[in-house]
Amino acid sequence: MDRSYLIENYKDMNLYDDIDKNLDVLKALLKQSSDIIFREFRIGEKKVKAFLICVDGLVDKALINNNIIEPITLETRKLDGNALTKKSVYESLLNYFITTADIKEEEKIGDIIDSLLDGDTPLIVDGVRKSIIISTRGWEQRSISESTTEAVVRGPKEAFVETLRVNTSMLRRRIKNPNFIIESLKVGKYTKTNVAIAYIKDVAKDEVVEEVKNRLNKIDIDGIVDSGYLEEMIEDNPFSPFPQIEHSERPDKIAAELLEGRVAIISDGSPEVLVVPTTFVQFFQSAEDYYERYYISTLFRILRLAAMLMSLTLPSIYVAAVTYHQEMIPSPLAISIAAQREGVPFTTLMEAFLMEFFFEILREAGIRLPMQVGQAVSIVGALVIGQAAVQAGLVSAATVIVVALTGIASFSIPAFNIAITFRLLRFAMLVVGGTLGFFGIIMALMMILAHLASLESFGVPYLSPLAPSNTRELNDVFIRIPWWAKIFRPHKVAGKNVKRQNYTRS
Repeated sequence: MDRSYLIENYKDMNLYDDIDKNLDVLKALLKQSSDIIFREFRIGEKKVKAFLICVDGLVDKALINNNIIEPITLETRKLDGNALTKKSVYESLLNYFITTADIKEEEKIGDIIDSLLDGDTPLIVDGVRKSIIISTRGWEQRSISESTTEAVVRGPKEAFVETLRVNTSMLRRRIKNPNFIIESLKVGKYTKTNVAIAYIKDVAKDEVVEEVKNRLNKIDIDGIVDSGYLEEMIEDNPFSPFPQIEHSERPDKIAAELLEGRVAIISDGSPEVLVVPTTFVQFFQSAEDYYERYYISTLFRILRLAAMLMSLTLPSIYVAAVTYHQEMIPSPLAISIAAQREGVPFTTLMEAFLMEFFFEILREAGIRLPMQVGQAVSIVGALVIGQAAVQAGLVSAATVIVVALTGIASFSIPAFNIAITFRLLRFAMLVVGGTLGFFGIIMALMMILAHLASLESFGVPYLSPLAPSNTRELNDVFIRIPWWAKIFRPHKVAGKNVKRQNYTRS
């Protein structure tokens, strides 16, 4: 058969009655791949032809041998040869002889191949225009381990992996309710990546769930290899530097978001699960906030918000003060800074900009190198280069201190994607502060705030509950109230079921 014709039309083709034609079509489509295994055999006394297909490396061979091939080749000999027909052979295999938990039937060749490439094993019998699809998935996978990007002192230690069903099972273990729904679809012309949409019915808004499905179904791309592809495809404002979709590799955090009424998007092959709708304040909330006592969590949350402001504005405030507003600096400190800057060949703006630039290079090098080497490069590089630059008179000690404090502050932000945004904006703030002083800094902050207020995530204002203001929900922004006082879910996010608990302390 003409392979080019089959490639273009196989998705809509049905199986033939003649097993030889089916075998020819499937071999024409798949035989060029060395990892595709065809196993032909005959069933019963009448030697009814049948064959199965599997992908080496994606299947559990022991399961195929023990639960499919052995029962078919040995047990079917007991069938009554006189009453045996091709249809009855198929029905017997479907109902009696195949001893696996998950089987289904498919008629279209395209659906059969999709199942095959997902790790299932199609079984085709002569004279029947259906295939039995047997779940035999059994590829090698990374074991569940501790999160490397969202470490906590107190709380669960396990993190998502790259296998979709392992990830959904970790959520299912935490939310044991029939209203917890996981729907699946495929995205990508070539990769046909399995994507799951998880939500709790009535807790999540129906319109948000439908919007998630619509945006995912509109994606027409050749492949999805990570959830980052999906994030860029479905976010509301793709040109904003601020992330509008939260992602996490912690099952406990995703389960908590689902219980608030949000929707999780899980992509096969990615350990990062997306959550929508997302608000700005979520990026500064750590999973550990809800495991420690509320006053401790409140303190840590305030520290993080202060660190966020430092990481964004500290270098620009320093440059603006030294360049334009010396009168605002205490005299002893101003004299000390002036003495340090004596002999430095660069302006304060250029000095701070270069130090920030090289600090980012060191940080990037530390991430890309192996863990042990990367830590050494980051620490030794910062110490040696900073000290050498000060001694050589290229930069002042005050600038090194400011840049170091800014870097440390940025590490306090729990969400890596929002921390990158502030790292980017810090350079813009630095230029504005070095050219326009405090006036420029205030104008830039107002522009950033106006931009944040204009953003939405799946219909929810990005600055909610700050703008529009909701005083009832401000108790989980700058502070964290006790669990016994958290009666309601966020009203902008939750669906019909807005009440979280009935328990209150008298």
